[in-house]
Amino acid sequence: MDYSYSKRTDRRVQPPCSPEKTRKEVMAKGSSGMEVILSSLENTRDLQTILNILCILNELLTLGGGRRVGVFVSKGGTAILLQLLVQSGKEASPSEELMLQTHSLLAKVGPKDRKFGIKARLNGALNVTVNLLKQNLQNYKLLLPCLQVLRVYSSNSVNAVSLGKSGVVELMFKVIGPYSKKNTTLLKVALDTLAALLKSKMNARRAVDRAHMPALLAIYQDWHRNDTRHRHMIIRKSILGCIKNLTNIKLGRKAFIDADGMRILYNTSTECLPVRTLDPLVNASSLIMRKCFPKNRLPLPTIKSVFQHPLPHVPASGPVAQLYSQPPGVDDVVDESDDNEDTEIDTENDTENEEDEKDHKGQNDDIETDINKLRPRQILTRPFEELRVFERFFKEFSEDFQDFAFESSKSTSPSSADTSKPHRPIIIPTSRSTAGPWSETSKNKPQRPERADPPRPLKDAPVDLDSISVTKAPESKLELELVQGLSQLLLDGSESVNGGCGGEGPQEEGGEQAVLEVPDTAALLPLHDPDLYLEMVKGTHSVPGYTDVAYPDYFGHVAPNFREPIIERVYGVQRTKIFQDIERLIHPGDILDKVVYDLDLQNCPVIDDGECLKFNSQFESGNLRKAIQVRKFEYDLVLNSDINSNHYHQWFYFEVSSMRVGVPYRFNIINCEKSNSQFNYGMQVLKYSVQEAISGSPRWIRTGSDICYYKNHFSRSSIAAGGQKGKSYYTMTFTVTFQHKDDVCYFAYHYPYTFSTLKMHLQKLRALCTPQVYYRQEQLCETLGGNGCPLLTITARPESASSDHVCQFRNRPVVFLSARVHPGETNASWVMKGTLEFLVSSSPLAQSLRESFIFKIVPMLNPDGVINGNHRCSLSGEDLNRQWLNPSAELHPTIYYAKSLLQYLTAIGRTPLVFCDYHGHSRKKNVFMYGCSIKETVWQTNVSASSCDLQEDLGYRTLPKLLSQLAPAFSLASCSFVVERSKESTARVVVWREIGVQRSYTMESTLCGCDQGKYKGLQIGTRELEEMGSQFCIALLRLRRLTSPLELRYHQTHLLDMDSDLIESRCNITCPTTYVMEEDEPAFLEEVDYSAESEEENELGLDPAHLDPNSDPELNHQDSLT
Repeated sequence: MDYSYSKRTDRRVQPPCSPEKTRKEVMAKGSSGMEVILSSLENTRDLQTILNILCILNELLTLGGGRRVGVFVSKGGTAILLQLLVQSGKEASPSEELMLQTHSLLAKVGPKDRKFGIKARLNGALNVTVNLLKQNLQNYKLLLPCLQVLRVYSSNSVNAVSLGKSGVVELMFKVIGPYSKKNTTLLKVALDTLAALLKSKMNARRAVDRAHMPALLAIYQDWHRNDTRHRHMIIRKSILGCIKNLTNIKLGRKAFIDADGMRILYNTSTECLPVRTLDPLVNASSLIMRKCFPKNRLPLPTIKSVFQHPLPHVPASGPVAQLYSQPPGVDDVVDESDDNEDTEIDTENDTENEEDEKDHKGQNDDIETDINKLRPRQILTRPFEELRVFERFFKEFSEDFQDFAFESSKSTSPSSADTSKPHRPIIIPTSRSTAGPWSETSKNKPQRPERADPPRPLKDAPVDLDSISVTKAPESKLELELVQGLSQLLLDGSESVNGGCGGEGPQEEGGEQAVLEVPDTAALLPLHDPDLYLEMVKGTHSVPGYTDVAYPDYFGHVAPNFREPIIERVYGVQRTKIFQDIERLIHPGDILDKVVYDLDLQNCPVIDDGECLKFNSQFESGNLRKAIQVRKFEYDLVLNSDINSNHYHQWFYFEVSSMRVGVPYRFNIINCEKSNSQFNYGMQVLKYSVQEAISGSPRWIRTGSDICYYKNHFSRSSIAAGGQKGKSYYTMTFTVTFQHKDDVCYFAYHYPYTFSTLKMHLQKLRALCTPQVYYRQEQLCETLGGNGCPLLTITARPESASSDHVCQFRNRPVVFLSARVHPGETNASWVMKGTLEFLVSSSPLAQSLRESFIFKIVPMLNPDGVINGNHRCSLSGEDLNRQWLNPSAELHPTIYYAKSLLQYLTAIGRTPLVFCDYHGHSRKKNVFMYGCSIKETVWQTNVSASSCDLQEDLGYRTLPKLLSQLAPAFSLASCSFVVERSKESTARVVVWREIGVQRSYTMESTLCGCDQGKYKGLQIGTRELEEMGSQFCIALLRLRRLTSPLELRYHQTHLLDMDSDLIESRCNITCPTTYVMEEDEPAFLEEVDYSAESEEENELGLDPAHLDPNSDPELNHQDSLT
């Protein structure tokens, strides 16, 4: 080592001081005991004295614990020891005892010194330890402390590379070996050192090139066979740690496969499963096997959606242009790099649409820090003459009601769709028929009823849309025949695309006829009318041209009168599922791999051989692209991408029939994209049984067991994944046992709510309105798919046509509500339904609310996406909630017109008091709000701002506070009012910043359930969602009273309460990124080890106030994730 370099880097490397000077320094006033000892060690040259001092230090640090080691490091002890080591290494025959004591001390000190690796490298200590190790491979007494120090050296990546070049990796393989009861501590340290070294890709490649992967697998097998009493599990786990680090590189994964590593680890893990204490070995093995499982493309011709819709024009930089400019074969999967992280950053945070890929730890970088952008201003970006055209949507501002008869009964009559008319019953041939479609000649497989063009007698006529009725059937067996024979209702006389392939020809007519009983849900569902629903479906335009109607949408849904608790996850369920997946690679002969449903085969999507389930999704809001039978009772399911897109897979809605009773069926949705899901935390899928509906229980219920969500071996190329390397898909798996023979069941991600359902509800609502309700429905615009987007205006009619009453009517504050910009968030529509029902109800509170506000409501901002089964996008292939900054009238008409309405209101001085966009949240519980605040945003940054810059009315917190007092499902603690840069184009931020609406919100409703309040521990249902919508209305009524001039005094007091709440919430923030302050879904709100069973929960980004283990069952049970 160059002495001059040492002199520059360490002031202690000086010529020996005089004894007198040393004595004065040691006895100086204020010197601690540690300083005295270290000074003596630094200045003495006597070997025995040095050994005595080292012995004293060893005892002090051993007994003193971490605090004393910290003092030793802070006083410069590390540098003194390293210098002593280097000086001793220069001697021809260094003292073995000195080396032993020095390395023992360094092994204790190194882990506590953050700069230990750098100090050791700069002082030249690495080579001293390596040389000592090479010379003492058989001297176990000195070998152990040397390995302990090397382990600490290797934790520094630069040191690891340097040590690898010095041959330390090969040295470690000389130390480790087959099973032995001797020197197990030494072996454990050597394995840990080797694992640290193999974190370096260069060292890993060197180890693979020297065929060390088969050697490690052989060593692991030997320890597994001989450690029958499991006393050395920690050594076996360390061997797996070395294998794991080798498989971080592509060459290592290939070497693992070539060495039959999959079978070795699978067999050893299977033998470990019965012993619970060996779970760490099983988990580590599972992680390695899944990492090395060959990456496959999805079993699809392309990951682009089956359906495309031509656009008026394709923006040059838009997602559609990128999609269709991709080269052929872009879906092919290549193991593109040596990087294979155990966890992945989420690419699509939920709800406010969350396309930006961010590291969770760096999420604060996304918070807006520009005070000018944070200060909302009413920006009139369009001339008023251009906005004047939207005056036609605000007739209430100019109506004088001179022609309205205030004393008369309701002037509007129900629409023609609601008027009663005679219906013919559904005609069903009985089982006694010999020549009809249910005869033996057709193998008891009925064909769907068709509407014939020429009129025929009623007895022989097939069903048409005008003939469906609800009547009583004399025999219960006929109900089974309907379920067996009809899986859908057929529209417009078209032949069903799900009716099978080939030319079966027309069925013979004749046979006895019967009538089927269908439950009349009108008494329980005042807004549901099956006949009206079919009328609405006729005017709904889908890209695939759907001709089927799903039974749940036709029958309706009655909320169950029983509780559906959040289920507790069975220990080991995820691991079991993963091992079953691994079996596919090890035992490929056991896999059927039979396609039974495929939308890519447009002419024949259903393959029916009588030995498998039948699937269908070709109805409004349906989404299932492909079903593959992998085992007798197990099916892989592939979801369709959003139209004009190649991703967004989350929403599903499909039909299953031809099932066996009492048999557990496993369903695996294999192309999910989110990195986490509430399916890991107690959420279940929704199931609708037609048999139960016919029996009088038409309802969606939560179902499924062995539910879990984990990363699988399917992947996309980097181009298809938007530049991300090795972007994997995730599997959502659940098991269902069917209870009824010949049933037809439907499964959905959440409670379906179609566009036709909305149209039906709006017609029924209009018919229910009393004369006191001012209700106007008009078409806001036409969508890309040719569907009308409804706009509602609801308020109270004036008491009379007097100028005072009319003036009060016209000058009511405006509340603007919207929902369902994301098709997969069906819960938003159920909340909106609750809001609409309350607004038109005859209760005094509803009347008072109508007299207080004019409501402008767009109940479904994305009808096309809803109709076509999309999860996120419209037909433009874009997330509409990212288009509010500059929406296109051609590509984003609903957003363009909705924003134009708001701009018009601002232009005429009628800025809404409240704007709220209803959403759903897939990875958080409860109902909560996102709002906008300058103060709370700045608090999350390091930006210094004057008190003048942070002045704002705290009224934005009033509505969430009221909701927390009124609505059991609402959680104020989950609300956030931070503005992020990546959300500047969302509705909430644009309406706040450009339109000037201080109370601009996104209201998020959980898809899972609640972990607080009245509904704690329960999954959320439509009843609770509709209740949330009505409670939102009551909160608005209270808000109006708080903000009215008569209540100004109370309002000021209330704002003081808001201020104290705000200060309290700020005091609870102890880290820059908090659970409360996150704009959208955190990447790992409830983190799961997707590679194996997670035994620990790492709740990233949680508010410390929420980390009380007694308050959250998910945090209270350590193995709740297993």
